[in-house]
Amino acid sequence: MNIFGIGLPELGLIFVIALLVFGPKKLPEVGRSLGKALRGFQEASKEFETELKREAQNLEKSVQIKAELEESKTPENSSEKAS
Repeated sequence: MNIFGIGLPELGLIFVIALLVFGPKKLPEVGRSLGKALRGFQEASKEFETELKREAQNLEKSVQIKAELEESKTPENSSEKAS
């Protein structure tokens, strides 16, 4: 078992230290708070990733539209030069 590069012995040590610091009554509350914080971080991370992808698609579309506009202008210019 390897979570975030931390093995089972390390997790056990972290749990024992947390138990000593917070006590058995406070530990479930701390765990819940930590879980909620991690869930919030994951949601924010997914939202950021979605927004980043959306902006990348918008940028790609605008570059494609600009290329199409340049392409449509180029044949007119080359036909005028040939005349």
